[in-house]
Amino acid sequence: MTFQRALDVAKQSGLDLVLVADNATPPVCRIINYGKVIYEQRKKEKEQRKLQHAHKAKEIKFGCNIDPHDYQIKINHAIDFLKKSYNLKASMMFKGREMAHKELGFGIMQKVVKDLEGHGIAENTPRLIGRSIIINFNPAHH
Repeated sequence: MTFQRALDVAKQSGLDLVLVADNATPPVCRIINYGKVIYEQRKKEKEQRKLQHAHKAKEIKFGCNIDPHDYQIKINHAIDFLKKSYNLKASMMFKGREMAHKELGFGIMQKVVKDLEGHGIAENTPRLIGRSIIINFNPAHH
């Protein structure tokens, strides 16, 4: 089809003639609604930006001498974060002489791993870095 004929067909149907591949022989054109294509492209870009937001991490901090009720509230928050597809960092900071009782901290962090088992996947085992024990969780996709 000639360029002029394609242009006439596009005008008659109320659509646009868009060049798809100019380096082909002969050049390839399409008759489409260009406004709709631009709209869908922007919508797709917006969706991509929204998905990037979901990869931010949330952090839950535990103390060495945490009360059982406070612990349960923090676990519930952690479950909510994982359900919303956030990555989660669970940490415990030792203050002062608490470093002498690291085994208590590791016990609490093992309990955290056990309590979040169905909701998130632990990236690693609890590890001591400086004065903190840290575990990272990824959301478990159902």
